[in-house]
Amino acid sequence: MSGVPIGIVRFPGTNCDQDVFDAVAAIDGALPVWLWHKETALGGVRGIVLAGGFAYGDYLRAGAIARFSPIMERVIAFARSGGPVLGICNGFQILTEAGLLPGALMRNAGLSFVCREQWLRVDSTDTPFTRHFRPRQLVRFPVAHGEGNYVADDETLDLLEGEGRVVFRYVDEAGEATPLANPNGSARNIAGIADERGNVVGLMPHPDRAMSLLVGSEDGREVFRGLLEAAA
Repeated sequence: MSGVPIGIVRFPGTNCDQDVFDAVAAIDGALPVWLWHKETALGGVRGIVLAGGFAYGDYLRAGAIARFSPIMERVIAFARSGGPVLGICNGFQILTEAGLLPGALMRNAGLSFVCREQWLRVDSTDTPFTRHFRPRQLVRFPVAHGEGNYVADDETLDLLEGEGRVVFRYVDEAGEATPLANPNGSARNIAGIADERGNVVGLMPHPDRAMSLLVGSEDGREVFRGLLEAAA
């Protein structure tokens, strides 16, 4: 097999890794490569995805233990060198715990697990992962999480807004960011954010589960197509 190698990190408890593997494999020219949490080298991968699930059982709090896995030293260095890194659901939680993204993910406001199809608005197309979307385009990704409530202080939230680093926002079918459209109580309906350079993005919804119209949406394909292009 040949293609641009995209690393998919597996922690104990990761359960969406195969979904991400299949999503990457579905993009022509991409080659998914497994990265085990105990590895200390990236093996030449050109992009990295932290998949969803419950790394280390989400003990202590989601992502807090995974952040100290040996592989994360290499992931952090890769991200800080400008390499494209995508964190989905639990992967987003790990990125905040690792300090690659600001803020934190807390228990859902309703204190219950949420699993549903969700409308999102693409509020930034200035990242590799959203470059193929139109500004303010509406997309549909599933959500499935119990700790997806994004929180940060007002200064951080204002900074994210002002620098165009809010990438995805929870909205209704009309594209409005209403309280009813917010599945978890996230501040300002934030569903995904980017770092300062835009090469690191974390989001709670699952583009890896929106790869075919047979399951309701193929909007996620554009996220992984953008990842491939950045990696190449």
